[in-house]
Amino acid sequence: MCVNAPMRCDAGWARSAVRALLFAWPVTGWAHGVQGGIGQAPVWFTQALFLFAWLVYAVGAVRQRPRFGPRLALHSAMLMAGIALFGPLDEWSERSVAWHMVQHMLLMVVVAPLLVLARPLPQWRAVLGARVDTVWRTLHRLSRRPMICALLHAVAIWFWHLPGPYIAALASPLWHVTEHACFLLSGWLFWWSVLRPGRAGALAAAAALLFTVMHTGLLGALLSFSKEPLYSVAQSALADQQMAGLLMWVPGGLVYLLVAVWAGSRWLGSLEATSLRGAQASPRR
Repeated sequence: MCVNAPMRCDAGWARSAVRALLFAWPVTGWAHGVQGGIGQAPVWFTQALFLFAWLVYAVGAVRQRPRFGPRLALHSAMLMAGIALFGPLDEWSERSVAWHMVQHMLLMVVVAPLLVLARPLPQWRAVLGARVDTVWRTLHRLSRRPMICALLHAVAIWFWHLPGPYIAALASPLWHVTEHACFLLSGWLFWWSVLRPGRAGALAAAAALLFTVMHTGLLGALLSFSKEPLYSVAQSALADQQMAGLLMWVPGGLVYLLVAVWAGSRWLGSLEATSLRGAQASPRR
């Protein structure tokens, strides 16, 4: 039967693998939690969700073949997400504010824009079916309003860098997973709105990017020039926090600023093109 309908067989295999991941991994995580602490379960679930998304894309790419560029962007995004979330960087981030900031910046300014460039929704839909359409339509409507997406992203950034939520995320794996999800999802939506602005236009995208440059720069400056550590009482914590602020302020702000310049140039180019068409259409005297 699979010889006559290979695509159908692939989809059936994918759904079986997905069910296995969704049900087996959380159970394993909770079983591990009984021995090593119930709080470890969200970590296992995050790993399952990560593998689930990557597996579904790989199978969906068999049916909806993407171009090389988007395919490379997706695999690069997943690789960087794996390094940020499951490698030694995740352990370092529990002891260092600077490494924690590196983790955050990877999710927000590397993984999130790569996911936008990858455009993985057709591949996921090829396996999951029309169930993703409602989510896609909601996100698509929001992506037409870059400033709203920028505000949502700003709320996530500022909230999780307040001392209370920040320390709670370090103390609880569940809150840590929630923190990362907020950064990644709000970042994905933000970059979708500014890299693919649609009807909103490049000017709205540039404004949203400049707003993000300003508020992340302000947060980075507050962390850098604070006279006392906000997240720890260790003697070296202040220097560590200052380094984290510089990472957000300079490299992170530079990424947003460069993309803002690109969006602004697109807007100027559209103005020139409109002006040129108007001049060519106007009757000669």
